[in-house]
Amino acid sequence: MKILDMQVMKGPNFWSNYRQRLVVMKLDIEELEEYPSHMISGFNARLKKQMPSLYMHRCSYDFEGGFFVRLDEGTWMGHIVEHIALEMQTLAGMDCGFGRTRSCREPGVYKVIFEYCHEEAGRYAARAAVRFAEALVNNDSYNLQADLDELRRIQRRLAFGPSTGAIVAEAEKRGIPYRRVGEDSLVIFGQGKNQQKIRATMTGNTSGIGVDTACDKQETKNLLSAACIPVAEGGTATSVSELENLVERFGFPLVVKPLNGRHGKGVTTDIKTMEEALRAFEAARTVSRTVIVERFLQGADYRFLLINYKLVAVAKRIPAFITGNGTSSVKSLIAQANRHPDRGEGHEKALTLIDADEITQQILEAHNLGMDSVLAAGEVLHLKYTANLSTGGVSMDVTSRVHPFTVHMAERIARIVGLDICGIDVIAEDITQPLGKNNGGVVEVNASPGFRMHQQPYYGQAVNVAAPVLDMLYPEGKSARIPIVAVTGTNGKTTTTRLVAHMAAYAGHNVGFTTSDGIYIGGERIEVGDCTGYLSTRTVLSDPDVDFAVLECARGGILRSGLGFDHCNISIITNVTEDHLGLKDIHSLADLARVKEVVARSTFDNGYTILNADDDRVYGMMKNMSCNVALFSRNCDCERILTHREKGGLVAVEEDGWLTIYDGDERLRLLPLNEIPLSLGGTAGCMIYNIMGAALAGILQRFPLEVLREALRSFVPSPEMTPGRFNMFEFPDFRVMIDYAHNPGGFERLKEFLDVRRCSEKIGVFSATGDRRDQDIQNIGRYAAAMFDLIVVFFDENLRGNTQEHIRAMLEEGIRSVNTGVDVVFIPEQHKAVEFAVSIASKDSFVTLLPYKVEDCIQQVNKLKDDRFDGPQVFFSTRLELPGPGMMAQKPSA
Repeated sequence: MKILDMQVMKGPNFWSNYRQRLVVMKLDIEELEEYPSHMISGFNARLKKQMPSLYMHRCSYDFEGGFFVRLDEGTWMGHIVEHIALEMQTLAGMDCGFGRTRSCREPGVYKVIFEYCHEEAGRYAARAAVRFAEALVNNDSYNLQADLDELRRIQRRLAFGPSTGAIVAEAEKRGIPYRRVGEDSLVIFGQGKNQQKIRATMTGNTSGIGVDTACDKQETKNLLSAACIPVAEGGTATSVSELENLVERFGFPLVVKPLNGRHGKGVTTDIKTMEEALRAFEAARTVSRTVIVERFLQGADYRFLLINYKLVAVAKRIPAFITGNGTSSVKSLIAQANRHPDRGEGHEKALTLIDADEITQQILEAHNLGMDSVLAAGEVLHLKYTANLSTGGVSMDVTSRVHPFTVHMAERIARIVGLDICGIDVIAEDITQPLGKNNGGVVEVNASPGFRMHQQPYYGQAVNVAAPVLDMLYPEGKSARIPIVAVTGTNGKTTTTRLVAHMAAYAGHNVGFTTSDGIYIGGERIEVGDCTGYLSTRTVLSDPDVDFAVLECARGGILRSGLGFDHCNISIITNVTEDHLGLKDIHSLADLARVKEVVARSTFDNGYTILNADDDRVYGMMKNMSCNVALFSRNCDCERILTHREKGGLVAVEEDGWLTIYDGDERLRLLPLNEIPLSLGGTAGCMIYNIMGAALAGILQRFPLEVLREALRSFVPSPEMTPGRFNMFEFPDFRVMIDYAHNPGGFERLKEFLDVRRCSEKIGVFSATGDRRDQDIQNIGRYAAAMFDLIVVFFDENLRGNTQEHIRAMLEEGIRSVNTGVDVVFIPEQHKAVEFAVSIASKDSFVTLLPYKVEDCIQQVNKLKDDRFDGPQVFFSTRLELPGPGMMAQKPSA
């Protein structure tokens, strides 16, 4: 088997709008196409033996074991690889269940689609599943465990920690979008100006001074003591002599700990001798140069959690312990405790494995015990000085038992230190009584406290402490999202996107938008190039100044990674016509319509998709929509429009020369089309479609009508506002227009526009892109022959696997089929072709330039207006009778 291609979906995509994280692997199963599973000797038995958990896969049957039934009936290797890849991830601790396999046009080639949790794990599982399946086919030995171990390593490295994971899970439950930055715990919730950041349990609003204060335990104690908060008396030491002075001052028992430590590292409690104090001092010094020495408070260890300065949970923390049974050694009891299914490495599970480290050895020695000692039945031995979960401790929820005085004190502490999310460590003999007055005190205050002990207590009721974090970041009435208008279609996407963005800016929004020529934030282009995919969308939605997004969504980006957003408020589908068919397994207009429909299906149920009622394939999407639908058409009396209006639907139409909006029977005449510059006096039909779609978006966004009207009047088809879209240049004796028409649909709309232009001669300059089917290149030739008196052809720098000779032959065939008498000139480079066409333009002629480097062409034409020149030599030309090799052609007569 051979993996031909692998892509990773990260948002709504061609395969699913709801399962957004998918690996799409194009797999050639080669000769195995002739051998379904039941025809490969011993294959099914080997697979069931080595991966018996596949029994749980239902497949197309509604019962466990369904996949095994399919194996026995006979299924193909692509389908089997899909299930193996899913199960590998599941066995490694990543719950993945969605998959599907579809055959491609080529015999034996399949698209294998399956869910992933982490992209790295998904890619690894894809390759490992193919290797494993091949080994099973060939009856070769295979180390499946090595793959599972590697996937577990990836999971441990990339999985969120328990606190971050809890907040992210709560955000997902609330439909709040988020993105992770890198592989650590920095997460950005929301979009644009409504985004909020967290890093573990610190938020973007957490006070830096508060964090610094909490990290200096002695400074914290000084603050609290001054506020009449009971704390353990003590001081700091940086030398043995200072330690001895503090011991003499406070006496035993004592606690020694680092000034700025975390997770209980370097902490020793209940110190009763100078020898123990010296040893504890050295242990603390491995973490911090300065060491705290304080009185040991009697009582149990409690963690108070405060969010938004309110107490939300309290957990009693119990150090790692074992309980004797009268027969097992300490070593065996620790091993037994670590076999508990809730224990794992680090933070991967509710509890952490107990490590018999140096601290444990010290405790054993203090009890005259060793690892081989046997504890009496029922005897409890604590293995750590501290009760941190990270060292194997467990927790018990006691939130409801805390005395109200202590609740009030804890909330005061959070404000005194200045932490919006705050963990307070308390020692108390009786938590039901007020803290202090011989009932313990505050040990320390923690920034970025862990949530695991509250979310997953070993004893008692779990507390959803992630919910108040999201309540704090997004209080009632505050949205995490910004309005998103998503635009797709074969032609008109960029112009429609720019017009909607222009309207939103006129309405006072700080707009971010993406187009095929760049990313724009607040009116400035921050990135140049084709920016219609996933990453460009994420750039806009991550900008903290943007409060309105308009996103052009092109075919390539959707197929490559999916959409860069989960939902939009409004989607606009301009049209579906032939373009790039045959690429990325999109072979027909029906396939292409399904790609464009991904954008419409991403619309919120209470949002609107705006569809072109004059395009059969776009209108056909209406039946698949769960959201509201608005329609636009140039025919105000067409049946589709009238039917939609009868149902109370929203439409935009061209009516008596006016841009008219109907909401059911209610009519709004927005503007005469000849007052909208983009319509070119009402003659550019393709632009009128773009205007109608954009106007509906403005109406749905409730932009004031006068704002809409002024925005439409001020949006001029120019290099500044619509580069490469009907840009007109007035030369002394003729006109030049630059447009980006590059496919049959674009050429058809261009022809409609040119057919009504009065001029002495029509000159067309264009290229045929290499990554198109022969019939598409021929069609471009046919359209060109039907609308131009002189054709000038140049070639893209990147022919994408094609050749100049082949492209020229296809164009000639298309041109000849329509007009054998038209003059044709082939010039390899764009700038020379443009220079030539302008140099030969006669009085009152109309020159149409269709460049692939739009901005270069605009700059060149502006220069040519002021700098006339002698035309360049032409490489080959005239009435399809091309000169022989090495000959130079002469300029054809006008």
